[in-house]
Amino acid sequence: MDIRVIIVLVMNFIITLIGTLGYSVRLVGVRTGKIAISFALFNIVMLVSRIAVSIQTPVLTSYVEFSTNSFEVLKVFYIIIVISTIATIVGAFLIPTFQKILAKGVIAFSADKSVSKIVLHGFSKAGVRHIKNSIAIPVKESVTSIEFKKLPKKLLLTNAIIVAISTAGALSPIYAGMLAPSYGRTCLALAGIINGIATLLLTMFTDPHLSIMTDDVIDGRKSPEEFRTCVIGMVGSKAIGTLMSVALLVPAAYIIVFVAGIIKG
Repeated sequence: MDIRVIIVLVMNFIITLIGTLGYSVRLVGVRTGKIAISFALFNIVMLVSRIAVSIQTPVLTSYVEFSTNSFEVLKVFYIIIVISTIATIVGAFLIPTFQKILAKGVIAFSADKSVSKIVLHGFSKAGVRHIKNSIAIPVKESVTSIEFKKLPKKLLLTNAIIVAISTAGALSPIYAGMLAPSYGRTCLALAGIINGIATLLLTMFTDPHLSIMTDDVIDGRKSPEEFRTCVIGMVGSKAIGTLMSVALLVPAAYIIVFVAGIIKG
């Protein structure tokens, strides 16, 4: 396998894994009562994801530009989607551990008010010991006890669609550039519009609903268990949405080529 493909798969795994762990940040905020600090510390972890994105996109684009076999490229894209799905599942299993680690970080930051101290502590012997002690294996009851009738089905469906659009939006413009090399730069530029639409949908429909639920838990109108069930459902819908992007990838690429042709006249 081409080394560039391996780099892309590793970066994509990291990006998706961190994105999945992000669903648990509100749970940590509710547990510690410090939602703002929870998000502030998670943003440090998100820096790793942003670096991975900045590496993944040019490396993948380079691979596609020097490839002459569109079937092989499409196969690589499907592998990327499968890896994203696996990363989501792995992230789901790591959420209990991540919650404990982040909660300890939130409490430590509240006391020391120093990000650098927390980061350095994480690499110390005591920090490594704390991380080991935080390892938690998800129990089967976490899934079997879910009351599926109470899940916010519209929210989960919306989230799955947004994830599908976002996943396809990251890959389709690059594939479109291979289908129509003369429109390559225009196709890549259209990626920003697609991701912008996904971000808009996320901001309008998903984030507000989760924020309301977070406030309801803090105010006692909803139980932490109900919120935890919703988060599990969101992770599940992310995995489903990632797989749904398989059906969008090629049609979206041809639509992008069509739009690029109109733009270029």
